[in-house]
Amino acid sequence: MALYYRAKAHKDLSQNDTARTGMQQVADIGGRLAPKARRGLANLARLAGDFPTALAAVPALGSKGRHHCVLGDIRWPHADTAAAVTAFEAGRAEAEQHGAVGEGAMMQARLALAPSFADPHRANDELALAHQLLNGLDQRSNTVLTQVTALIKDAKTGAVTDRAQNLHTDIEAAGLPFLHRFTELALAFHHAVRGEDQELAAVIGQLRTLTATSDFAYFTDIAHFMAAQPLPQPSTTRWTTNEDNVRSAWRCWSGPAGTPARRKLTRTRGDPDQKHPVGTAACTGRALSP
Repeated sequence: MALYYRAKAHKDLSQNDTARTGMQQVADIGGRLAPKARRGLANLARLAGDFPTALAAVPALGSKGRHHCVLGDIRWPHADTAAAVTAFEAGRAEAEQHGAVGEGAMMQARLALAPSFADPHRANDELALAHQLLNGLDQRSNTVLTQVTALIKDAKTGAVTDRAQNLHTDIEAAGLPFLHRFTELALAFHHAVRGEDQELAAVIGQLRTLTATSDFAYFTDIAHFMAAQPLPQPSTTRWTTNEDNVRSAWRCWSGPAGTPARRKLTRTRGDPDQKHPVGTAACTGRALSP
């Protein structure tokens, strides 16, 4: 037990090489913490931008390793919205089946995030349920994540800069520094869809600083993709598909303000046969699944 929590502490401190060694030892030993350790290894790979390694780990995780959550966290950075939504919905259903209230709320917070770039109306509905499920729970990070999601869904039509600065203050007070990166990604999306190149350059610079440890460095790539900008140097991110496909998908979701680049995603709660995007816009949200 001590070995696992020591490795987890190293992960929280972004000491990823040491964390990876510890998690691997726990996974090799087996026992009740092995599924958590295997999930930790998958998440460490994802944080480092090694998505193929993270994806390869999913089948062995099982419900105890939150396989659906790990899969969804892999899919949405690829702008594979429909696959991410499907994964998080499955995770929520699994949590409900096991009576895991806290885990269900966590999945719902992610389920709101997944469509926020592509379908703000769907995201708004999912946010309402997330707030309901989080009410009364001590889940600060997921509560703040819903605030980030609200920024993203309003990116094309609302003034979000001041809200983002207030959110940074709340994140600092809550001791959740990793969420600064999510907030800057929301701002990058806002400036990209509005064609505000100077402001976007400043946000990308901030993202580069926030991801200097390599955790979430792919957020900087995504910010460039949103604005159809070339990367200043080759990326260390390993996507599950060709980088050009990921670039095109993100640019599709971040089309200029006032254009119909986003398309609606069908709600699937209670309707398992409706799991695919519908609408007429060009963004499919499923093209990236291998």
